[in-house]
Amino acid sequence: MTYGDHRQTPLHSGFGAATTATEALDGRTLSGMQAIVTGGASGLGLETVRVLAGAGARVVVPARDPRQAQAALAGLAGVEVKALDLLDPQAIDSFAAAFLASGRALHVLVNGAGLMASPLLRDARGYEAQFATNHLGHFQLTARLWPALRQAQGARVVCVSSLGHRQAGVDLDDPHFLRQSYDKWRAYAQSKSANALFAVELDRRGAAHEVRAFSLHPGAILTPLVRHLDQDDLRRVGALDDAGQVNPPPQSGFKNVAQGAATAVWCATSAQLDGLGGVYCEDCDIAALVADDSTGPGVRRWAADPAQARQLWALSEQMTGVRFDPGAA
Repeated sequence: MTYGDHRQTPLHSGFGAATTATEALDGRTLSGMQAIVTGGASGLGLETVRVLAGAGARVVVPARDPRQAQAALAGLAGVEVKALDLLDPQAIDSFAAAFLASGRALHVLVNGAGLMASPLLRDARGYEAQFATNHLGHFQLTARLWPALRQAQGARVVCVSSLGHRQAGVDLDDPHFLRQSYDKWRAYAQSKSANALFAVELDRRGAAHEVRAFSLHPGAILTPLVRHLDQDDLRRVGALDDAGQVNPPPQSGFKNVAQGAATAVWCATSAQLDGLGGVYCEDCDIAALVADDSTGPGVRRWAADPAQARQLWALSEQMTGVRFDPGAA
């Protein structure tokens, strides 16, 4: 039995697709806990912040536009906004250094910010923006925050992946589309596979230091993440009704925001996951490992393969210039 076969065993948690983020918290009080939620100023991230803060956690929300984030988060107690652009390595280092200087332990890191199916964009390094934002930025951020995660003596890193991962694994030879034609959906898919693989290897390295990692598919939800999608894209994902309006029919399986944030909250807080990690979750449960040609739910093997995860880790260190040694203090 392989690592992935063993770990990807559903718990039959008692929750499901209709579970909300508040229900996933299962009445737990989070007083004394510190969280950071990237992407926490809109969509699923905002609901995740609302629920965590409402249960007593202190939450930092990194944002490219702090003023806009402040407005979105107004009225939420225990929440602070700091500047961060995941495409800017120096900004990541500055954000992390300021947090570490505060002396706080970090109990929960939710890596939720991202791009989806954007036109071809490149950062200052020439890196494709979806891979750079969704994966490399979070890789560097997690590395820089590692001392605070270890300090918590029981932390969780939650990587928001997607069912989109099933369209493609990570192209380790050409992840930035330098030698092949750009495909926005394949670029998105490989970034989401990267999120899942990052959790696999981070958990392997971090478990001995009481830092566990999880990835998840939140469900199909209409949030600001769809801003780059045109009518054909929206039709492809089942978001249009018969009249061509953005109004997913009941049979489409779309969730509302409260339901969409549930699995991230469950991964971040549930006692059902104590002693576990390195798994891909959906609908507030560990997802099954399925064949690569499957069209249903579950995690594809290329997104749960420990050998691929180790190769991606090495490539990520090379691309970011960040040597990420979880054993270091």
